[in-house]
Amino acid sequence: MKIKHVWAHEIINSKATPTVEVLLILENGISTTAGCPSGTSKGTYEATEIRDDDPSRMAGLGVLKAVNNVNSIIAPRLIGMEITKQHDIDKLMIELDGTENKSKLGANAILPVSIAVAKAAAKSLNMQTFAYLKHYTSGAKEPIKIPTPMFNIINGGIHAENTLDFQEFLIIPSTSTRFKDGLNIAVTTYHTLKKMLAEKHESILIGDEGGFSPKVATNREALVLLSDAIAAANLRLNSDVFLGIDAASNDFHKDGGYLIKDKEGSVTAKDLIPVYQGLNAEFNLLYLEDPLGEDDWDGWQSINAVTSHSTIIVGDDLTTTNYKRLETAIHKKAIGGIIIKPNQIGTVIESLAVVEAAKHAGLKVIASHRSGETNDDFIADFAVAINADYAKMGAPARGERVAKYNRLLEIETMLTPSG
Repeated sequence: MKIKHVWAHEIINSKATPTVEVLLILENGISTTAGCPSGTSKGTYEATEIRDDDPSRMAGLGVLKAVNNVNSIIAPRLIGMEITKQHDIDKLMIELDGTENKSKLGANAILPVSIAVAKAAAKSLNMQTFAYLKHYTSGAKEPIKIPTPMFNIINGGIHAENTLDFQEFLIIPSTSTRFKDGLNIAVTTYHTLKKMLAEKHESILIGDEGGFSPKVATNREALVLLSDAIAAANLRLNSDVFLGIDAASNDFHKDGGYLIKDKEGSVTAKDLIPVYQGLNAEFNLLYLEDPLGEDDWDGWQSINAVTSHSTIIVGDDLTTTNYKRLETAIHKKAIGGIIIKPNQIGTVIESLAVVEAAKHAGLKVIASHRSGETNDDFIADFAVAINADYAKMGAPARGERVAKYNRLLEIETMLTPSG
């Protein structure tokens, strides 16, 4: 079935920031839409997001240039193309852009088209999006599974107006737990923590990703709060549920040093790594994302060497869903897992290629949302399609986060309708 119409327009995301949404219609009338997410904490090596920089509208954050790139450059070339030719369509958009980082057309123009194509192709074949995309992976014949969710229960860093340096404090159900039961763990812990914070006269306002943002003195205290909430919810830490951190250390890496409240003054990677080791010794962290700056390769090698036996060291700003960055990380033995965010690279096919390389290297794969999200639930289908080990999509709160979790719940129900 061939593409009849592609049209983009400007919408706003969960942070009141403009982004691009694409409508795609096939010759038989099948239609689909796709919205492009946007990050707040961004790696330097991410694909470029084009904005208008016009202070007279949308606080200078408008995306009419990207919209125009879809409507005047991409769309005319896609009309008449076979919808199931995802490789050809994505390759064409990559060639139309012609830059290494999508700086001509913008990842925020290319990606929503790429996602809309995948969704429409699945519809045209009367398939679920996750089932359709799975055929593009080396695991096409493997059983479909729902990834283990990671819930960002306490927000910090630049995702919240509080005193925490680390960006995300995560709870992670056991990998042996069914998704619906993991969601129950998250919801129960979330409400328990909310009640505890209220009793302590702490703020129960939430951050960008739906987690609470208490003003505690140190990053360690946030982990204590989570541990207490887990216990109060009659759950077993390091059995039913585990803890993780996304440090997003780029945001506190200044002038070659790291500034965090758990240490006095600016410290080096050599000084910071023992901080993580101390937290790991106390809380048995399952997961540690972006513990060091995106170019601190020596530090990454060191921390992965000393903690990988117990904790998954995960690259996000370090690797930015970029094949070349991943190759370097693998060569240097810097990580045990990788975050996959399609908007960091700009197309579905390129994202899948990075997943394949990561899996071949034996890395854990974590499909992730962005802080600036739309209600588009594509990333949930994508996570299932790639047999991701984990899915990180925020707290079990805020509509744009819940849309993803509810989609995973729906997929699990499809796979096991008897419950």
